[in-house]
Parts: sequence; structure tokens; C-alpha cells
Amino acid sequence: MIKQEYKYSDITEKIIGCAMKVHNYLGNGFQEVIYQRALEIEFRKAELTFNRELQMAVSYDGIKIGTRRVDFLVESKIIVELKAVSKLDNIYLNQAVNYLEAFDLEIGLLLNFGSTSLEFRRLINSKKRNQDNLKSNVSGV
Repeated sequence: MIKQEYKYSDITEKIIGCAMKVHNYLGNGFQEVIYQRALEIEFRKAELTFNRELQMAVSYDGIKIGTRRVDFLVESKIIVELKAVSKLDNIYLNQAVNYLEAFDLEIGLLLNFGSTSLEFRRLINSKKRNQDNLKSNVSGV
């Protein structure tokens, strides 16, 4: 599924496995909230810690300008954004990457339950990765 050398691959594999169970059971055609509720059940079974519909602040130039709810924050490390659309367009990918940047997290998953097979995309906030690499180089870690 996901290469082991990817950051948090152990967690993302569990998340995708849970999503596959949900999709195999429910199929496509439901509203996003139905998949969200079912995925919450599977996350509990998999003993993943998570927050559902976590509201986080969005800032611009250091000033809070609004809030955004992410579908799931898993293990306090990975944003999981759900869709139930027939096709994942770039707008959904861009939206999820923007959430990663706004919430200052590096890894996310975009899951789409709307097609006949579960679709998933692993997302990386390259700005966060570059910041972390710069900090490591400066501190000599």
C-alpha cells in the first residue's frame, strides 16, 4: 500500500485499512457524514486516537481570520479529509494541502468514498518538511 519509508506509514496504513472496510461495507453513494461516522467506528476498533471535526484557527500574517474543521486529526499527526464525490478533482487536493499548511502539519490523507473503489491520496506539506529540515540543520540534529 504505502511505502514503509514514508513518514507515519504505519498510521496511514491503518487509516486506509479502516477506510477500505467502510467502503467495502457501504459502497459508494452515501453522503460524506455517513462515511465519517462509520470511519469513526473503525478507528476505535483499530485503537487509533483521533479528533473528529476538529476546529482549528486559520491565520493570515499572524492574525486569526477564521476557523476550519478538519474531518479527522489522527494520532495528533495526520489530517484525514473525506470526500464522497464521483471524481477527485485538483480542488479537493489543493484544499487538503491548504489545511496541512494552515494547521502546520506535514502529513495528510484525502479519502474519497464516492467512486466504485476507495480512492486515497497521501498529502505532504512541503513547507512543513522544509521548516523541520532547516531546524534540524541549524540545531545540528
